[in-house]
Amino acid sequence: MGQESRRGFLKYAALGATGLLSKDLWAAWPAANIPKISELTSLSSSLLETWGKAVLDYQITDRSDKINYGGLMCPACKVVHGRVCDTFYPLLYLAHINKDERWLNAALLLYEWMERNTSQPDGSWTNEPAAGSWKGITVFTCIALAETLQKHRMLFKTSFIERVRQRLTKAGNYIEANFNIEYGNINYPVAGAYALTLLGRELNNEQFNIKGRELAAGLRNFFTANDQLIFGEGKPYNVASKKGCFSVDLGYNVEESLPSLVMYGLLNDDKELLQKVSASMQAHLEFMLPDGAWDNSWGTRNFKWTYWGSRTSDGSLGAYGLMSNYDPRFYTAALKNTTLLKSCTHNGLLHGGPHYKSHGVTPCIHHTFCHMKSLAVYLDHRGDHINAVTKPALLPREKQTGTRFFHDIQTWLIARGGFRATVTAYDREYNFTNGHATGGAMTMLWHALTGPVLCASMNEYQLKEANNMQVDADPYSIPLTPRIELKLDGKTYMNISDLSADVKVNESDQVTTVVTKSKLVDGLQKSPARGDIVCVVTYTFKENVVSLRFKYDSNLYGVDIRVIVPVISPGGEEMVRVSEKMITVNKISLRSNMAIGVLATKEGRIFNYVPGFEAIPFVFKGNDVEVEIVVKH
Repeated sequence: MGQESRRGFLKYAALGATGLLSKDLWAAWPAANIPKISELTSLSSSLLETWGKAVLDYQITDRSDKINYGGLMCPACKVVHGRVCDTFYPLLYLAHINKDERWLNAALLLYEWMERNTSQPDGSWTNEPAAGSWKGITVFTCIALAETLQKHRMLFKTSFIERVRQRLTKAGNYIEANFNIEYGNINYPVAGAYALTLLGRELNNEQFNIKGRELAAGLRNFFTANDQLIFGEGKPYNVASKKGCFSVDLGYNVEESLPSLVMYGLLNDDKELLQKVSASMQAHLEFMLPDGAWDNSWGTRNFKWTYWGSRTSDGSLGAYGLMSNYDPRFYTAALKNTTLLKSCTHNGLLHGGPHYKSHGVTPCIHHTFCHMKSLAVYLDHRGDHINAVTKPALLPREKQTGTRFFHDIQTWLIARGGFRATVTAYDREYNFTNGHATGGAMTMLWHALTGPVLCASMNEYQLKEANNMQVDADPYSIPLTPRIELKLDGKTYMNISDLSADVKVNESDQVTTVVTKSKLVDGLQKSPARGDIVCVVTYTFKENVVSLRFKYDSNLYGVDIRVIVPVISPGGEEMVRVSEKMITVNKISLRSNMAIGVLATKEGRIFNYVPGFEAIPFVFKGNDVEVEIVVKH
């Protein structure tokens, strides 16, 4: 146990016996039922305990702080986030498995904080302790509390159990009365189906069961026609874009909607639904990189994308871990993603991307307490649904498979040699402009020896969910996506903003070529007042080299059109200028037909919260710029 965690645990010694168990009952506390141990189980257990110890350091145990007492103070945002009581469930799992009252006491303090600060007269809980805050998160609080009673009710006295059941009845009534298939984004009715069924079982309430089944029946229509991806992360649900696309977000799908569908299917033994969900999970799995990252470089809600998942959702373990019997690759996905979560954990907290630590960025505690719940779900339920320890199998993108086109999101996945790439012309936006990259952008270039080489961010970093995102105060911050860019008359025009872009892919035995045609437009899809600027960007993939060629056709002489190619690189990696037109960074060699410049940065790197990377922003002036990227073996 680290020194910080020791201090956190010692705080509870001073609280006295705040737990609900008597000393005699505590001594006779039944051990948790522990099924077979796999590598994933061992890793999940260890990581959950690491996070569980760390969050105690941030719990306010000073009774004089009447507002925050019992809450978890976020070290980055300096507030207690309203959804912090989702931590109730994983803390009780830790208390039970370790027979340790300190986690129980922490959970009880959290419950009281929630009832004082986010509980509403109508039965809901709010996302933040503020008037008018979003109430949809009631479903997630219900699930956390109901799961606790289902698995760990023996830790509580009858009086507390009855108190929670009465509160859950009020919350269930709110969900039943207010939720329908169009409530919020699709992750909410999906979670609502599971929450109501779980409450129906716990509270013996048939009305909740009926409404849960109604929601689940409607959800079967929310898989895209060609690719079987869940859609509905953005509205209107049933109106396609000009290219025939609906609203799909990988992060929310794999970390909230798919896990809720899995849990609903398992709870109700709905094998038909589980087969359909398994097929959708296989489709989503195509976007997992070989290191366990979720490539959500194109999703509608990627403003909350982190390299390992999404900032405030629960995690993919509840789907891919519990469905390992359906496809051994699911076990690999769960294991690799959990390993990635561990690698992004520092000082006990999950950081919002691989380069938070190298850039000196304080992590939001939201990442940790949400993903704690996912680990607890897997650890609590794996014995019920996984019959044997599963062996890893290769992920789809670990294999060299050429090119795969996803029609429903107008996105291509390319594999050539050690390179894995994503190119997108997805034209479905969320309810704001200049969010995810489009326009035929290369939103991911990954190599087996280096990890990410190029990676998209938001076209314009915007606090779409201000309470769930971190403020970017760096004056040098820019988008990470490779692009052609023009700043003119106070506006920014980029090829990666063009929703009408056209993409053509040609593939031979030795070369894959992607030709994209777009225009320089602003977020409102408008060209400069002086005229259109047509761009042709070509990506060529060979066994050991990827080239990016940027051309544009313009009569606007004298304007500052430039090509920007940020290369992912954490602070501390050495950059060596070999010549005016060649630079090396770690194992990456960058060659160009033009002089290679570097934009201004703070201490040598730009940083973007989406998805949590540092990069060196290389810049090129002139038309017909070609950049070759070689990874040295």
